[in-house]
Amino acid sequence: MSLRSLAVLVFAIAGSIVRADDLTGQASVIDGDTIEIHSTRIRVFGIDAPETDQLCRDEQSDRYRCGQKASNALFDFIARRPVSCGEVDRDRYRRSVSVCTVAGIDIGDWLVRNGLALDWPQYSKGGYAAAQSEAKATERGMWAGSFKEPWIYRACIRPGGRPEGCSDD
Repeated sequence: MSLRSLAVLVFAIAGSIVRADDLTGQASVIDGDTIEIHSTRIRVFGIDAPETDQLCRDEQSDRYRCGQKASNALFDFIARRPVSCGEVDRDRYRRSVSVCTVAGIDIGDWLVRNGLALDWPQYSKGGYAAAQSEAKATERGMWAGSFKEPWIYRACIRPGGRPEGCSDD
């Protein structure tokens, strides 16, 4: 093996080690389905949480900030424990799309199972469908009231819609 080939191999291995280390550590919560570890934005794979300004209705039909609730619940769940993420893909914003865990618990599954996010079958291929069925059947989180799917909410907001008009009516 030539010295040049050896150098390329060493840099390739070192690069993958650094990358793996960069996806494990203390996370900052950006929103209900996005975290940041060591300055790397990470989108949680296969789920979609309400946007921070999105409104839902609770069991009494009162509006509440369901996106903010998802963010706060994720912050409390992580509780400054180390988060480990395995990259699955990159999104159109070049964020890492990853399956992330805290103490061995899949964050996506936890969010969906608690009614704080939805299974996004377009990406998960139904990977969180069972967790969503459980949340819906037990009326956890958003399932206790009514809401618009986050992807529908974003489609309304993009052309200039306002949270009050794009959220659940």
